[in-house]
Amino acid sequence: MKPKLILLSLILMTGCASTQLVGTWKNPDIVLFDAYKVLVVGMSQDDEVRIEFETQLTKKLEQTGVEAMRSIDLFDVEFTSSEKSEEELSEVEQQLLDKGFDAILFTKVVGTENRRTFRERMNKFNNLYTRFSTDYLGHQDMYYDPEYYETFNLYHIETALYCICVDKERELIWKGDFEVTEPSKVNKTIDAYIRLMTTAMQEEDVIF
Repeated sequence: MKPKLILLSLILMTGCASTQLVGTWKNPDIVLFDAYKVLVVGMSQDDEVRIEFETQLTKKLEQTGVEAMRSIDLFDVEFTSSEKSEEELSEVEQQLLDKGFDAILFTKVVGTENRRTFRERMNKFNNLYTRFSTDYLGHQDMYYDPEYYETFNLYHIETALYCICVDKERELIWKGDFEVTEPSKVNKTIDAYIRLMTTAMQEEDVIF
């Protein structure tokens, strides 16, 4: 990862510690990639999350002068409710090419894991205990209090940019890997993710 991206990640993590950039990859044959019409695909079983994500990202693209469309406006319910073959997806890609699309921005959850951590106890952390009994009594609920720890899901999310190029395979241009802590407010988490992801792409001269 570039030093600037590491710094960027730390800055944005400070503002929203639940979303962080893990790493990026960019096609070494591509120096600068501009797109004029992008299909935004957010893969999720939760329709509300999918709509919110695709809507926010589409607006972000349009703010930069890029025409964008949500996949939810292109793929009907029947399309996403059943398994598709490679031939069917090739037909979709050709239809996109015929309609003037030149890129697909595809985001999906690639994994999740359960984490366990201490609850926030910074008020006690800085205390200087001069006696064993005081120290012990201040922390003894670690043994028996189930609320001493908190568990949460950590989602591994990937955003990939694919080029829809004439007479070429739909090649990968850029990919970003992110970690998102189980969100309490979906809208804010989506906003933080999009800001982090688009800024990372901008740093590497991809679309933004």
